[in-house]
Amino acid sequence: MGRPKKDRREEHYYRQAKRHGYRARSAYKLKQIIRRFNLLRGVDKVVELCSSPGGWTQVLMEMGQNLEIVAVDLTPMMPIAGIHFIQGDITEEATLEQIVNVMRGSADLVVADCSPKVSGHWELDVARQLELARRTLEIGQRLLGPQGKVVTKVFQGPGFQELMREVRQTFSTVRLVKPDASRRTSAEIYLVAIGPRRQYSDDEL
Repeated sequence: MGRPKKDRREEHYYRQAKRHGYRARSAYKLKQIIRRFNLLRGVDKVVELCSSPGGWTQVLMEMGQNLEIVAVDLTPMMPIAGIHFIQGDITEEATLEQIVNVMRGSADLVVADCSPKVSGHWELDVARQLELARRTLEIGQRLLGPQGKVVTKVFQGPGFQELMREVRQTFSTVRLVKPDASRRTSAEIYLVAIGPRRQYSDDEL
């Protein structure tokens, strides 16, 4: 018997990543999302959360034209020319303040491939991952203009539907996509949210 189909797919993208110099096979997930949604159209400034080891950063540099990119992660990331890297915890306000300062208060796109440290307890891992997704969306609400976009990984499990209800209330357009590069057995799926519905203060009107 041959290897299961899911293993062949995973190995295919792993080999492709090695061949093309990507730091992670997850680079292909973002490439497929960008192509499907024409994600970089009208985008000049990008914030990438949970960026290490840098596979998604490489794709943004490759597929974007003169993008200004700020990459953020709790763990160090090997430098990439032209990328401003912030080492910090995205759940902490001090890290968000650094992002806001570097981005001069605004961005066009926020992307995140965040995963929690796996505990082995499924419901706990899902809850932690969904909180990272919520934080990503909160940062998007803070930085994005009316046509801004967020892409974030979410786990399909307890609390997923509640998160979806929240996002549909705070963004004009919400889509879900499972890239071909994702393992079919994985609970991960990617949420694309466009057009944050912000409450503006009188000073902003």
